[in-house]
Amino acid sequence: MLLLIAGGHHGVDATEPLARNLADRYTVVTYDRRGLSGSTAGTPAKTLATHAEDASRLLRTLAPEPAHVYGTSIGALVALELTIRHPDQVAAVVAHEPPAARLLPEPGQGIGRLLAVEETFRTRGADAAMRRFAADLGIDPADSEPDLPPRTPHPGRLRNAEVLLTHDLPAIRAHVTDLAALAASPARIVAAAGETSGHTWTYACAELLAGALGTPLETFPGGHNGYVFRPRATADRIHAVLGC
Repeated sequence: MLLLIAGGHHGVDATEPLARNLADRYTVVTYDRRGLSGSTAGTPAKTLATHAEDASRLLRTLAPEPAHVYGTSIGALVALELTIRHPDQVAAVVAHEPPAARLLPEPGQGIGRLLAVEETFRTRGADAAMRRFAADLGIDPADSEPDLPPRTPHPGRLRNAEVLLTHDLPAIRAHVTDLAALAASPARIVAAAGETSGHTWTYACAELLAGALGTPLETFPGGHNGYVFRPRATADRIHAVLGC
């Protein structure tokens, strides 16, 4: 089983093309994170631990054995926290560009960018804030597979963005990644980053995570959102990295 945990304000609509490209090799599970799209959770998540517990409950229901997990952006932080809290449920985790700002030599470089996005939300609204967020992470929709069908905006896109900006970004800012617990985990932990993301702070976080764990940084197609724009190549890379 392979659990996909999307980043940002993305729900299952963003991971479906990736899931289709993985389905011939894995039993793929993807879901709407708490507060997004089809989620029925009544209360927002104020910490990454809450998101990790949601993922744990999902695996406990569906996976009789430890699963592989691919998480990107906030999804990568959720995947790492899941690995720390429930190591018996995770065989291997690919953490793609986790925004673990407190790993940076100057954490304010990442935290300050998140605060600026939140301030843009307060003063100019969700659309302007998400444009700034995408620019900070170097997200380029044009960097996509040529045969990728155009995405239809999800009808709940604005509400999803508001959940991210109101609840998830503060949770990311407050989160501290427990490197000692990750190093002691029996799960295989792979730090990953996009080939075109080298100028971003989330790439630096992935690089520092790999260094702390004494493992190589694995590069993936595209940039921060390569799983959305390059799903076929990302699926092949996940398969190669997991070694299945």
